[in-house]
Amino acid sequence: MAAHLKPLTLHAHETGPNPVKVAMALEALHVPFKVKQWEFSDDPEKGLKGAKFLKINENGRVPAIEDPNTGVVAWESGACMNYIRRVYDKGNTIGPSGDSAQDLVDFEKWEYFLLSTLGPMMGQTNWFRHFSPQKNEDALQRYTAQSYRCFDVLEGQLKKTGGESVLPSRVTAVDYHFEAWVRMYEFAGISLEKYPLIWKWLQLMGTREEVREAYLKVQGKK
Repeated sequence: MAAHLKPLTLHAHETGPNPVKVAMALEALHVPFKVKQWEFSDDPEKGLKGAKFLKINENGRVPAIEDPNTGVVAWESGACMNYIRRVYDKGNTIGPSGDSAQDLVDFEKWEYFLLSTLGPMMGQTNWFRHFSPQKNEDALQRYTAQSYRCFDVLEGQLKKTGGESVLPSRVTAVDYHFEAWVRMYEFAGISLEKYPLIWKWLQLMGTREEVREAYLKVQGKK
């Protein structure tokens, strides 16, 4: 597939978890791409809140992708991931592992659980632990507790696969969604002491070529 494709542009920031999961999907499908780095600023040329980037993503957040093969521009990590699957995963390499209605719902519910719950709870935990200009211990405790609750749910799901993947049968795009956020557990002040299967899964994901390559490219190391 890659031989006749023009590289997609993945708009990213080197420290954000959401761009790297999009890179994982592209790597898994052998879709060529280049990374465009942006700053957390309102600089008109280089900043996520600057005029140049806001023409690509009105919300001023990464990731965003531009596909010269189709002319499509997408933003929000879920939309980017699902676009990539629809267009470039014709063999269903990283999508639902079965064809039934239940297989599709299972894929979507775990994807949406990450997008709507675990990811935002971890993001707020990180904000109140590291970045908030005013300390708010109540908010930090609230979001930390919710992050732990999400880890409880994920640990329970991983029991179904022995920690091999979030969904039974194989690693899918759902694993890419979770990996980039769960990997930040130490930064968020989360302990994995009570989550042996999350620990096992995270280590296994770290051995995968598409995961390693995605981090190297988004972090500008390759």
